[in-house]
Amino acid sequence: MKTFNVPIIYRSPLITAIKNRRKQQDRMKKDFSPTLLDFGTLKIMLARHFGFCYGVENAIDIAFRTVDENPGKRIFLLSEMIHNPHVNDDLLEKGVQFIMDTSGNQLVPWEALQPDDIVIIPAFGTTLEIEARLSALGISPLQYNTTCPFVEKVWNRAEQIGQKAYTVVVHGKPGHEETRATFSHSRHTTPTVVVKDMAEAQLLGEFISGKRPAAEFAELFKGQYSPGFNVETDLQRVGVVNQTTMLATETQAIADYIRGVILEKYQHEANAGERFADTRDTLCYATNDNQSAVTGMLQVPADLAIVVGGYNSSNTSHLVELCEEKMPTFFISSDEKLLSANEIRHWDFHHKQELHSFSFLPDQDVVTIMLTSGASCPDALVEGVIRKLLSFYGLEHKADELAESWK
Repeated sequence: MKTFNVPIIYRSPLITAIKNRRKQQDRMKKDFSPTLLDFGTLKIMLARHFGFCYGVENAIDIAFRTVDENPGKRIFLLSEMIHNPHVNDDLLEKGVQFIMDTSGNQLVPWEALQPDDIVIIPAFGTTLEIEARLSALGISPLQYNTTCPFVEKVWNRAEQIGQKAYTVVVHGKPGHEETRATFSHSRHTTPTVVVKDMAEAQLLGEFISGKRPAAEFAELFKGQYSPGFNVETDLQRVGVVNQTTMLATETQAIADYIRGVILEKYQHEANAGERFADTRDTLCYATNDNQSAVTGMLQVPADLAIVVGGYNSSNTSHLVELCEEKMPTFFISSDEKLLSANEIRHWDFHHKQELHSFSFLPDQDVVTIMLTSGASCPDALVEGVIRKLLSFYGLEHKADELAESWK
């Protein structure tokens, strides 16, 4: 696999050594059990897979190289390159400006851009409409393109099935940059509708089966369907693709559900199976691996889980969601949120607020903590969390000893 030039500040010798050892022991990636870091009174169960994925490293490589190779030029990002505040802040410090926020609100007017400006497309990709706007300003929209190859794979698959007269159902968060981009690309080929979860998929199923009147569709899926969408004709042949950072199991469940509704409605047709397109190959490998690693990690007893990543990171929030089903879970952006052995600031992504909690570490002889991070989180932040936790037990020196032992 291609290697990338990622700034050393994001690397961690300790985490790299652990990942390399596990990779050597399990080259086929069949073992999703966690790595035990045994410090005596503190035991950390480190997930088998976590941290930067291919798409994130690709984006970081291109963005930082673009800055280094273009001194004196104005450089813009359409929005946050990835959903990690530390990486985005580093780019801002280098003079990069964001044209929009993550919701698509304008921060820099389009009219302020000039033909010789550099505009970087973030890892989530962008819409065809924004590409056209940049072109109209005299800026080549794809010259500095960090779109994740696995996101582009989803676009290509949506286009392929669209050309075969399938309507595309996108499982994703309607306001997320990646879903907005996927929706834009898909709707230019075929009728497209976005469902954010199983509840909306089941709602869509009622329109497919005819149990709900077509007249209600426009209001229930407002802003989530392509212009001219015809409920009566556009839901007869469908295929499901996804925002790559969604829960893979949920995407598969949604696809299975919609396929079942289709087959039930057209069960008397000899070619009923052809009314649903097989799109399982659009699931991102890193999303799958990281989520499977959390599932494997949760098979081992522990007292609590800590998940590290950007608070607006979709893939990270799904790791938190999985952990919350089994044990107390704390979603933090870095070790700075570990205020003391008694205090922690952590993100409640359900209600979009930061909480200040006390006594998060149990008062007992041995404490076991599950630890993982999102696909846009630098390994250096995970090492920082490990070192901070060790400091609460007077075991700071153990981190360097562990790094040596894993070489």
